[in-house]
Amino acid sequence: MRLDKFLKISRLIKRRTLAKEVADQGRITVNGNQAKAATNIQVGDELVIQFGQKVLTLEIKALRENVKKDEASSLYEIVKEEAVQQS
Repeated sequence: MRLDKFLKISRLIKRRTLAKEVADQGRITVNGNQAKAATNIQVGDELVIQFGQKVLTLEIKALRENVKKDEASSLYEIVKEEAVQQS
């Protein structure tokens, strides 16, 4: 599954176009490698996403084409969440 589609379906990012922009800015890594929106992801991959003031590390638990809003968080497990230090 494409990275941008997963981010939308899992509701980590609300819109697929926004997910594409974040990936193209180099703020997402998959298993330690910088990712593009079209990067294929698989169950077990580790994503590191840099949102404004925080960095979110998560592991992909499942991939599905359609998921209900209340089940979206079952697609991933948050490994670590940390604030970005301002200098």
